Amino acid sequence: MQVVVDMNKCQDHGQCVFAAPDVFRFDDDGRLAYAAEVDETLRGDVEEAADVCPLQAIRIEG
Repeated sequence: MQVVVDMNKCQDHGQCVFAAPDVFRFDDDGRLAYAAEVDETLRGDVEEAADVCPLQAIRIEG
């Protein structure tokens, strides 16, 4: 499963980090970092992260 974040929309609110910590995190500069390819078992967490993103910057492909 592919995770895509529109980094032009993302403002690093971090709701995704709480919803799916195995996929999303903050880097050393406080910017969002994420795994672009994740196992299907994490789909529920990623879907929740996409739902709670205030800017709807996250989408799932595949």
